[in-house]
Amino acid sequence: MSQDITYGQYLGLKELLGAQRPLTGEHDELLFVILHQTMELWMKQTLHEIAAAQHEIRDGNLVPAYKNLARVSRIQAVMTQTWDILSTMTPADYLNFRAALGTSSGFQSAQFRTLEYRLGMRDPSFLKFQPEGSDERRAMEDAFAAPSLYDDVLAQLAKAGFDIPKGAYERPEGTPYVESEAVEAAWLTVYRDVETYWPFYQLAEKLIDLDDALLVWRHKHVVTVERIIGRKRGTGGTDGVSYLQQTLTRRAFPEIWSLRTKL
Repeated sequence: MSQDITYGQYLGLKELLGAQRPLTGEHDELLFVILHQTMELWMKQTLHEIAAAQHEIRDGNLVPAYKNLARVSRIQAVMTQTWDILSTMTPADYLNFRAALGTSSGFQSAQFRTLEYRLGMRDPSFLKFQPEGSDERRAMEDAFAAPSLYDDVLAQLAKAGFDIPKGAYERPEGTPYVESEAVEAAWLTVYRDVETYWPFYQLAEKLIDLDDALLVWRHKHVVTVERIIGRKRGTGGTDGVSYLQQTLTRRAFPEIWSLRTKL
């Protein structure tokens, strides 16, 4: 690599800073574009970290995965704070350029759906928003078909001698995860004997940090959308706030939540 490379060249700033192309002359549209592009950049890093965590976990290296998962949670915290910036935009500000968005909507984000698929939350209906054969569609299809992060963790619990049904972590392609009493019982054993099962205990806490942060991000998204557009329908044809509120019930690692009631 040339030692003469500049800061701007290394970061590709010409391309990066030229990627903001608002469709109107409205002042707040630039904020809207930059905020969502920033979210996409952070999601790219999040997917990078989750892939690394899955690689370590599949090899039985639980401790190195902690760093990747902790980083994801911190990225999620930054993404959640980003909604506070968007909330400085008033309903009148948004209405000045909303029509220019057409039918585009955040629920069409290929990276966010890929992230959900990597976490095991698999709704195939989102595949149709990406063109057949596109890089985005292939990334989603790969994540949809591959073992999820939770699948990899449960496989390690099984290898460690816990009574985990094979069907809990090896399912037909694209089959959603179904909560299991056996899985909950395994996690209860871990949480009742932390010293013996410290690596799994710490891994579980990193997973719930991630799930918790995702829920907080979703909640802040709901509040911000309601603050700006109220109960109007979303630009992509969804029910807007009502649709977003339904996502608040989702859990990527359900038994790590439910075990707490039984401790």
